[in-house]
Amino acid sequence: MADEALSAGAVARRLGVAVTTLRTWHQRYGLGPSQHVPGHHRRYTPADLARLEIMRRLTAEGVNPAEAARWARQAPDPASARTPRPVRSTTARAGGGATIPVRRAGPVARGLARAAMRMDAEVISETIARSIATDGVIGTWDGLLRPVLVGIGERHAATAALIEVEHLVSRCVSAAFASVVAACPAPAGQPPRVLLSCADEEQHSLPLEALAAALAEVGVHHRMLGARVPVTALLDAIDRTGPAAVVIWSHTPVTGDPAQLSALLGAPRRPLLVIAAGPGWPADSLPAGVVHPAGLAEAVSLAVAVRDALDRSAAS
Repeated sequence: MADEALSAGAVARRLGVAVTTLRTWHQRYGLGPSQHVPGHHRRYTPADLARLEIMRRLTAEGVNPAEAARWARQAPDPASARTPRPVRSTTARAGGGATIPVRRAGPVARGLARAAMRMDAEVISETIARSIATDGVIGTWDGLLRPVLVGIGERHAATAALIEVEHLVSRCVSAAFASVVAACPAPAGQPPRVLLSCADEEQHSLPLEALAAALAEVGVHHRMLGARVPVTALLDAIDRTGPAAVVIWSHTPVTGDPAQLSALLGAPRRPLLVIAAGPGWPADSLPAGVVHPAGLAEAVSLAVAVRDALDRSAAS
């Protein structure tokens, strides 16, 4: 075990977080290194690393850190997680396997999780479409999709499996959100109110796609740039389209460099509102004038407020 144990710096590099973040998770939530050799700093074991990976994934999906830590502490030891266990009959159908935990998300989420384990793309897509029709994009994201995606991430962190499941579900989710956007076209000739972009080198765009669909649903015209947008390209897009609000998504601290936000605030055509969305941004050191929403619903509310203010100004 001693040869497998890692220093805080090595763990931080593996997870893509700051060492100070590890210290915070240790001090506040008890997710610290467990190996202690007299006369040396404590080091992180593989079990510690697995729990921290769950913590990182859950917080990156927007789960409250205290709740994410509770889930992480309940994770099995990686060695035991790879030990074959009996499979419940409800998930042993046609390509099923170990269940995806969805906690208290409800029967629809459990059904979606079972379909995901079977890799049944048709059922996955139908379930998402029905939920959007019934509960809207925000309700579907918060009540159905996020619990399942978080559960897949938790299982992957504990077992290094389910990459194929995550890819399939993400593809189905992207298609569902794209359908919402396509069904709510903006009026011809109307410039976008909101510009949506991932931070430079940020590839995790699914939450931004959820925001795009939610904005389309409430009639806020937007333009999506997608993943890995360099700040120079984003500034060019702002200059060309003149949006009232710009949302930059960062999934991990590796891509959440506040200098990108400062560049937007200093742009010649500075937007009325700069929104730093996602858990990758350092909430305690964002530039003045940048808003950091707590979740999808708040981000949509901010965009709607800007849209309504511009409409009132134009009417007067």
